[in-house]
Amino acid sequence: MVNNWQVRRAVDYIRQEGVIAYPTEAVWGLGCDPFSKVAVERLLELKKRPMHKGLILVAANIEQVEPLLASLTAQQRGWVLASWPGPNTWLIPDTQELIPHWIKGDHSSVAVRVTEHPLVRALCDRFGGLIVSTSANPGGSEPALTKLKVNAYFGSRLDFILAGDTGGRSSPSVIRDAITRETVRA
Repeated sequence: MVNNWQVRRAVDYIRQEGVIAYPTEAVWGLGCDPFSKVAVERLLELKKRPMHKGLILVAANIEQVEPLLASLTAQQRGWVLASWPGPNTWLIPDTQELIPHWIKGDHSSVAVRVTEHPLVRALCDRFGGLIVSTSANPGGSEPALTKLKVNAYFGSRLDFILAGDTGGRSSPSVIRDAITRETVRA
């Protein structure tokens, strides 16, 4: 069940360059506005994750990622669209430089998925676009599977924790290359 009041509060924090935690399909995630360098740097600091590794973006629907799909062939586009919404992240070339370097890291592609999780869809819809979606854990630690674990890892250093349940999946999204269809993370 989606609590619209909680979603509105979470989006307010995102718009103010805050970092939030929220449940995803398999684990808890950390999120922020991908176009705010301040927010992304803060998120990376919380995770103790180097910027060069890059981050995943999540969307509510195909329309929110449509500009990124322009560089794909019809076949590549078909692979991607057939897997969404769902737990499939695709590395899509950012030929038009639509996504900031602090999201892509050392990569020329951007990692994107269209979620099937109702709470994450509501979050992206309310925000009006893509948000960062990275596992809620410091580098080297297991991803948080509960809100309690999120609190243990980050406590008051987060601006907001969006209450809800994970989608019950046992593993994070599969990551594939949209050009080659090669699986990067199973």
